[in-house]
Amino acid sequence: MATLVCAAPEEPPNSVAEIQSVLTGQQDAWNRGNTDAFMKGYARSASTVFVSEDEVRRGWETVRDRYRVKYSDRAKMGTLSFSEIEVTMLSSDAAVVLGRWKLKRAKDEPHGRFTLIFKRLPEGWRIVHDHTSAAPPQ
Repeated sequence: MATLVCAAPEEPPNSVAEIQSVLTGQQDAWNRGNTDAFMKGYARSASTVFVSEDEVRRGWETVRDRYRVKYSDRAKMGTLSFSEIEVTMLSSDAAVVLGRWKLKRAKDEPHGRFTLIFKRLPEGWRIVHDHTSAAPPQ
């Protein structure tokens, strides 16, 4: 008689910490005004997806170009903070992250929510899908 045991793949204990580290690195890069370093959090792939403002953008370069145009100087970039981060592991190499973002700028403080899909790639955890929404201006 044979017994078959099925179990969910074990997640490495540091996966959540590694994902949180990517987000911290992005926040720090943004606050230094370094969009290229900020973009290291995204998979450098033509299949990377960014959804916002009723638009779907595909490809790492397209996402980078969108950030460069929309946030073309330090005043527009402001100071970024992430909060209420929830990481849900889907498997040992995939996770969904839910959180809040906020920009503190001289004249306003735009903010909103995001849902990210992270995938473990050879270079580490990277965002492969980003859906970001902004709250209505107050």
